[in-house]
Formats: sequence, structure tokens, C-alpha cells
Amino acid sequence: MSEKGLTLYTSPLTPPQAAKLRKLLEEDNWEFEPKPYTLYYGKKGKVNVAVYEKGPKVVVQGKGTEEFVTFRLEPEILGEAKLGYEEVHNGEMFEPHFGIDESGKGDFFGPLVIAGAYVDRNIARRLMDAGVQDSKRIGSDARIHALAKVIRETPGVALSVVEIPPLKYNALYEKIGNLNRLLAWGHARAIENLLDQRPDCPRALSDQFANPALIERALMAKGRGIKLEQRTKAESDLAVAAASIIARERFINWLERAGGKYGVKLHRGVSAQVKAVARELVARSGPGILSEVGKMHFKTAQEVGGE
Repeated sequence: MSEKGLTLYTSPLTPPQAAKLRKLLEEDNWEFEPKPYTLYYGKKGKVNVAVYEKGPKVVVQGKGTEEFVTFRLEPEILGEAKLGYEEVHNGEMFEPHFGIDESGKGDFFGPLVIAGAYVDRNIARRLMDAGVQDSKRIGSDARIHALAKVIRETPGVALSVVEIPPLKYNALYEKIGNLNRLLAWGHARAIENLLDQRPDCPRALSDQFANPALIERALMAKGRGIKLEQRTKAESDLAVAAASIIARERFINWLERAGGKYGVKLHRGVSAQVKAVARELVARSGPGILSEVGKMHFKTAQEVGGE
């Protein structure tokens, strides 16, 4: 069950475990350096260890990951062997299923993108070996592109992307009047598209965002037989994580293309930078430009362009 070539490992820690791990690293003469959001960060040889404040949780990366986790972290800190036994601890993740996730929901600029990915046992193992994880934990666009390429090239994988650009998004939102219903519609379309490719898939999993009945009602006839599951932190599932990366890649590609078209950098989120760029666009082209690049039900639209 060895994970050949494993270069990434994460696990939650208790505060006492985090303290014990720090002591272990100090005794082994690891080099420490400050990193944002971490309790501590150490490196030695071909492996580095970051223990994050939130959780806390440990992230081990580098070519020495497998050896460190197998011989030090699991026996001395975690007290259990999980590496190589993922199918025992998380068996459902390796069974055939769809994972659905979205990107752009909280960003003023850009589309809403819902993506779906089909995995089975072999696909899940390949994605795990490649370091596929929730896109929100990946800070680099280059890494998103690299992992998206790995996902697309994985034998047997099936993917679906539903991109709702701002003009269409605004029209749909005005008609539907509720973001959860719009998300449910997008999730349902992604599932329907995946079922065209993998009609025998028994289950679809997404993050908890609304009453599952919303998705059920949005599914067409061919999708109504599938078992729908929603749960918090669904991105820990490899199919959902793969979908999150594919959705994020499509979202950042749209921002880059549109930014080039309008001669500005379209930032993510709803920051002061976002508002400054929106004001620049309005000053140049009038408030109507916002509906082409942004989500008009956000407060940002009213703050920048007026009613």
C-alpha cells in the first residue's frame, strides 16, 4: 500500500500533538523560519513541515514526505497508521462517484463556474499521488494550471464545466432571484453532463450549500435516479477537490481574458482593489459596463455604479 512518489500529506492535529511535533523537529535539528498563518514551519533535507494555526493541522511536502510520515509523524505524533490505508479510512472516496464544486461565487468580477469530476478507485489513486486538493488551499495560479492538466490527462476521468458569464449570470439571477437556486441549477447541469459520459454512476457529492431538494428539483429526468449527497468540507473528497481545481482554472482564465479585453487587471473577491478597478471601468465606459464583468446583486455594483 506504499504511496510511491508521495509529495504531499495533510492531517489535523490536536494542540498537544502540535507542541509534541515541534519538539520532535527541534530535537532532529530542523531549520525553522516564519511563515504566515503557521504556528511554525520547518525544513530538513527534501521535506518541509508546516503546522497551521487554523485547526491546527500539519502539511508535509517534498520528496521525503512518505518516509517522514511513515516513520516519524504517524507512529510518534498521530499514533495511527493512515498513509496507504486511505481506502480503509475513506472507502467511499474510492468508489465511483461525481464530485461537484464551484468557483466565483464570492467574487464580484467574473463568472460563476460549476464543475464536476467523475472518479473511481484508479482515478482517485492517481489524483492523490499528484497532490490534488481543495483549490482554496492552493495559492498559485501556476499550480492550479498544472494540477488541472494532470486531472484532464488522467485516464478514465470525466469532466463537466458549466460557465455562467456575468451577462447570463445577471439575467438568471434576476429571473431566479436566489443564489442557492442558481447554484442548484448549475450543479444539476454539471451532473446531467457527467451522466452523458458515465450513465451508470450511482452518486454525486457536493459541499453543503442549500437544501438538497433544490438540486433534485433542478435535475432532468435522466438525473433523478442518482443519489445526491451534500456535506460540509466535501472538498476533502478527491472528486470534489478535482472539480474545484477545474472550476478555479476556468474562472481565472476568464478573468485574464476579460482583463486583457478591457485593459485592466480583474482582481478576485470584493476588496478595495476590486472597487477601484470597477470605478475605473465605469469612468471610462459608464455604469453599464459592470453587468458585462461583474455580479450586479453584489453591493459593490451599487457602491460603484449607483442604482
